[in-house]
Amino acid sequence: MNQIDLEGRVVAITGGARGIGYAVAQRALNSGASVALWDADAERLARSQRELSELGRGKVTAVTVELTQEANVAQAVEQTVADHGAIHVLINSAGITGGNGTTWELEPDVWRRVIDVNLIGPYLTCRAVVPHMLKQGYGRIVNISSVAGKEGNPNASHYSASKAGLIGLTKSLGKELATKNILVNAVTPAAAKTEIFDSMSQQHIDYMLSKIPMNRFLLPEEAASLILWLSSEDCAFSTGAVFDLSGGRATY
Repeated sequence: MNQIDLEGRVVAITGGARGIGYAVAQRALNSGASVALWDADAERLARSQRELSELGRGKVTAVTVELTQEANVAQAVEQTVADHGAIHVLINSAGITGGNGTTWELEPDVWRRVIDVNLIGPYLTCRAVVPHMLKQGYGRIVNISSVAGKEGNPNASHYSASKAGLIGLTKSLGKELATKNILVNAVTPAAAKTEIFDSMSQQHIDYMLSKIPMNRFLLPEEAASLILWLSSEDCAFSTGAVFDLSGGRATY
């Protein structure tokens, strides 16, 4: 495994209690960083904080936060800065699928909730964290989008639209911060077999696998490798960019 240098950096990770976010936290700690886990699931968050602390690496803190609420997000940022002294890296990993169904069958409240969590949440975290990064003259933001945001998955219009919007947010914010030493990039994974599969139909899972030329799902630790390279100083001339993790599925 290649060594990524994050010595002394503070990495805030939404959805850090499980899945790709948890894998990013593990790799960040092994790369010299301290981590702040932000998640809505207080019970799982406490367990993940304990497990990661037992690695004996950097400092691990946890904040229970509802990412769709501006006040909650502001509190999470303030608490993390108080605990760690800074936020150098923001990883927007939290996301939900909202289940599966055709666009005309999905309920409006379900559609809105997916947009709120997957797009409004990252907007609010970026809005709250960027001023701190501007003050310190350094930052890295990585948004976890999806190949569905580029291609549009059938029976997942809410999820696909939210992830397409996140790509647009990444490109806009990256341009706004391009001269500020704050780089903003996105990754577009194909499906990773995590607990998020529990909210999908088997038919949809089979569909996603059928689209991946490598004929397997992404491993969370594979995602963490790219995400944390984008979080490091080695990533110095890419911003507003989209990096594929699709096992050959993406064609543009």
